[in-house]
Amino acid sequence: MMTRKVVIVGAGQAGYQVAASLRGKKFDGPIVILGEEPALPYQRPPLSKGYVKGEAKESTLLLRSADFYTTNNIEVRLDCCVAALDRTGREVVCAGGERMPYDSLVLATGGRVRKLPVPGAELAGVAYVRTLADAVALKPQIEAGGNVVVIGGGFIGLECASVVSVLGCKVVVLEAMDRLMARVVSPVLSDYYRDLHRGRGVDVRLGASVTEIVGTGGRVTGVRCGDGSTIPADLVVVGIGIIANDDLAKAAGLACDRGIVVDALLRTADPDIYAIGDCAAFPHPMAQGLVRLESVQNAIDQGKIVADAIMGEAKTYAAVPWFWSDQYEVKLQIVGLTQHYDDTVTLGDVGTGRFSVLYFRDGAMIGIDSVNMPSDHVVGRKLFGARKSVTIDAARAPGFSLRSQV
Repeated sequence: MMTRKVVIVGAGQAGYQVAASLRGKKFDGPIVILGEEPALPYQRPPLSKGYVKGEAKESTLLLRSADFYTTNNIEVRLDCCVAALDRTGREVVCAGGERMPYDSLVLATGGRVRKLPVPGAELAGVAYVRTLADAVALKPQIEAGGNVVVIGGGFIGLECASVVSVLGCKVVVLEAMDRLMARVVSPVLSDYYRDLHRGRGVDVRLGASVTEIVGTGGRVTGVRCGDGSTIPADLVVVGIGIIANDDLAKAAGLACDRGIVVDALLRTADPDIYAIGDCAAFPHPMAQGLVRLESVQNAIDQGKIVADAIMGEAKTYAAVPWFWSDQYEVKLQIVGLTQHYDDTVTLGDVGTGRFSVLYFRDGAMIGIDSVNMPSDHVVGRKLFGARKSVTIDAARAPGFSLRSQV
């Protein structure tokens, strides 16, 4: 078993983690990472924040230097596009026609940006932030200043808005829904972040649909909205979500449901093929049905689980999900899965910018959002890690302390 060949399609956080964990466990078979981008595996979260602000360089974004892969005998092929999977022959087919055999295949293909489906979206000056190349192209445009329109009031859009605002640009955020981050946080958080951004001079417009990107000479000059208004723009940053890269899996006959469907061991229906990270739709003890998560924690923990499985130490994936978002000096930390919540309890004072929102479903706590309250976040991770919960009645009782529940 220890001479099995592992091929990893995708050179992001998840793909890197599988390779690193395998070598850490003394796996001595060949390991190949196939990455579409020209860069070695790197961190994505700093792209829209530290890198654009000039606080991080390309070299500091790398998860490991080139020496790591050489020393650990991990073959990394960059600028490598995989065209197909031959499950019968157990081979990966590269775009140039090369066929690469595997014993275990890991699909860590990540996701691609959801494109803005309106006329003018291909104009120069319309940008997305997903890859290092995106960030490299975006940085000088932000530094040039001027009017910036951010389309999308989710994490990526708001993180970009906070950075661009701090760098001195005039910023307008357009969110189609009636509140910010509506799919992932409660109205309490949405209102807090709306006020936070508006207080920093950002023009936040809710219920704002975009009908067209207008321009002159092939470059953007404005954004036309559903109400007929046109907002001047020297730069438009689009952050309306990502789409799982599951095309390879679909073409190979593997089940997909807004992501590559895997079981609790992160295996597809083909026992030799795993899927992890942003592209995987998986069952989780804290979820109702399949869930797909876009987070560093999920990528790392799933990479470790798959490495264990390849080593013959299969374990069910049940790591407690957690996330974060940095906007201005405010840190939002999330633990748990709060979809389908039916009630909330707020601890602390929203007005001071230090508070937590506890989420409940059927009377039991399922998640915590903490704003500048790292101690609450740590307690939440401990509680969920120990499979403990808190009832809504307890949380509403006078003098309730989250820390006392650990």
